[in-house]
Order: sequence, then structure tokens, then C-alpha cells
Amino acid sequence: MTTLLAKWFVKDYQDVENPRVRAAYGRLAGITGIICNLILFAFKLLAGLLSGSVSIMADAFNNLSDTGSSVVTMAGLKMASRPADPEHPFGHGRIEYMSGFIVSLLITLVGVELFKSSAEKIASPEALSVNAVTVVVLAASIAVKLWMCFFNRSLGKRVNAAAFKATALDSLTDSIATAAVLVAVGVSAIFKVNIDPYMGLVVAAFIVYTGLKTAKETLDPLLGTPPDPELVKEIEKQVLAYDGFLGVHDLIVHNYGPGRSFVSLHVEVPYNVDILRCHEQIDLCEREVGEKLHLEMVIHMDPIVTDDPDVLQAKAGMAAALQEIDPALTLHDFRMVKGEQRSNLIFDVVIPPAFSMSHKELRERLDKSAAGLNPSYRCVVNLDLDYTRCRD
Repeated sequence: MTTLLAKWFVKDYQDVENPRVRAAYGRLAGITGIICNLILFAFKLLAGLLSGSVSIMADAFNNLSDTGSSVVTMAGLKMASRPADPEHPFGHGRIEYMSGFIVSLLITLVGVELFKSSAEKIASPEALSVNAVTVVVLAASIAVKLWMCFFNRSLGKRVNAAAFKATALDSLTDSIATAAVLVAVGVSAIFKVNIDPYMGLVVAAFIVYTGLKTAKETLDPLLGTPPDPELVKEIEKQVLAYDGFLGVHDLIVHNYGPGRSFVSLHVEVPYNVDILRCHEQIDLCEREVGEKLHLEMVIHMDPIVTDDPDVLQAKAGMAAALQEIDPALTLHDFRMVKGEQRSNLIFDVVIPPAFSMSHKELRERLDKSAAGLNPSYRCVVNLDLDYTRCRD
């Protein structure tokens, strides 16, 4: 169903990295959400007025707020598709995350209002008037909301948009909330016990939790999160396929919205390579890998010694020492400055976020290991944080 609607209403629907196509998906999701939620609001409002149920009334206004969420999603994806300008040289892609955050705030506010209304009904209970129309409206609402959940989730996976995923989760919580309301109505009709306001409290707490969880998920990309490990592996694989590139390090992915990622990295090359040919290879790599993976790439060249036995032996020894300390530690940019009385081993160590040893202790351990290789060796170490891994 999702693919069929995409074919009908989204031109070039498979080009999901294109901001124009993403905006079209936003319009499709937004218009669908507005139509469905307005219909549900009207019928639930009628059912709530007829039955006197606070939970049904709150559920109705929850659907009305979802209409606003759909408008926000449409506006967010439309604004995110705008090209870069002098004030925003990296484009407007992060507006997608902001629109998802606004949707999560609306979810939370609805939960808070439902909680207040339910608490008031507990303090001043009122009898419910249950009829077949109420049951049919609630059951139909659950079915519609479940379809909207799967629809938006499918769109979210298709275009990798946080706003769609937030809307899908909102639809799922709506269906659960309505199911809880239906249970309360059924208990009231069968057992003549009014649990409607208490069920409203449970639903409200669930909605607030969902809103806060969604807010965190949409804020994380704005604050900065590690890149997808599969993307990191693919970048390294593609770069190291070029002739003369021996290693990759200091890889950082800057996310400015879906389809707008900028990558900077260092490649190690033999120190005695032809500099002009190496520069040509780097330019070629930046262009070809960037186009293939839809990235803007900047590559820095690091020359390393590959034919000095002393350097290679010292490098292997220090790499082994790091593995003994923590298998997650790696080194790069290794070079040796030889002197008559002492030789400096100069290199960078990449530290994972979860590494607990102090920098001072790590340097002392490395100095001890270097002296074990040769009493004249001294370490000059720069410690780098690994930006491609999550904190454990």
C-alpha cells in the first residue's frame, strides 16, 4: 500500500536522498495524517459527548493534536528541502529533526492534559452512557491508527526521516490509548464499574513516556551521535581500495540532515610516494567515494615510513603494548626521530569513549613498554577520541 501511494503521489519516489523527493514524501504523509485524524476527531468527539467519557474526549483531542503534528511534519520536510544559502551553507536538513522534536512535544502535552482531566474525573466521577456507536467508533479508530503507524513507519524506513518515525510511534501510542479506552468502556457496560478516569491516568502516563522518549531520539542527531558503524566500514573499505592508501584514521562524519553528511578523514601513504600522483589519487577518491555514498568528503594525507626496520619494529612493539592494555586501542601516524642518546617515538593513540584509564597512567604504561623495547626510546603521544563509536 505504501509503495503504491508513493508511485502515485511522489515523482521519482525511489530517489530518497533527493530533498525534493523527501519533501514530496512529507506532503504525502502529512495530507494522509490530516485527513485521517480529522475524521477520527469528529467521530470520537461525537462519541465522547454522547457517552460522557473523559477518556474518549481526551482521545478525540489527541487526534486533533495529531493533525497539527502532520502539519508540522509537512512544513519541516518542506523547509528541510531548501538549498543552502549564505546564512546556512550546509543546507537546512536538520529541520527534519526539529520537526520530529516538535511532534514529540505535542505528544507529551497531550499526555499531560489527559492526566489532568482523568484526575479531575476521579475527584468528581460521572456515570458513563455506553452504546454501540461508541464501541464501533473506538474499534474503527484503533484499526485506522494501526494502519497509520505501519504507513509512517514504512515511510520512515524508506527515506530515513526522524519525523516519520516519530509520527509512526505517535500513531501506535494512539491505538494503544484507544484500546485502553475501549476496555474501560466495556468494563463499565458489563460490570457497571466506572474505571474510565483510572484508565485515562494509565494512558496519560504511557503517552508522556512515549513523548519524552521520542524527544530524546530526535534531539540526539542535533547534539551529535556516532555514525552508523556500517557506513564507517563502507567508507574505510572504499577508501582503502585505492592504490597506495595504507590506512585510514581520524574519520569524522558531520551530519547536517539526511542526505547531507560531510566526512573528513586521514589516509596513510608511503613517505616516498610521488606527491603529485598521491594528490591526484586523493582528489579522485574524494569525488568517486563521495558520489557513490552521497557524502561530501575531505581527505588529509599522512606520510609514513614503510622501509625502515627500526621504525617498523618499534611500531609493532607499541601496537602490541596497546593491545595488552586494551584491545580497543589503536595507533597511527607513527614516526621515529633518532638521536645519539635517545630516540623519540611519536604517534597518536585512538581512545574509545568507554576507556577508563587516566591519560597520565596510559602514558606511563606506554613509556615503560617503549623502554622495554629499547632503553633509549621515549614516547611522544597524542591522545585522540574515537568519534565513530558509541559509549558502552
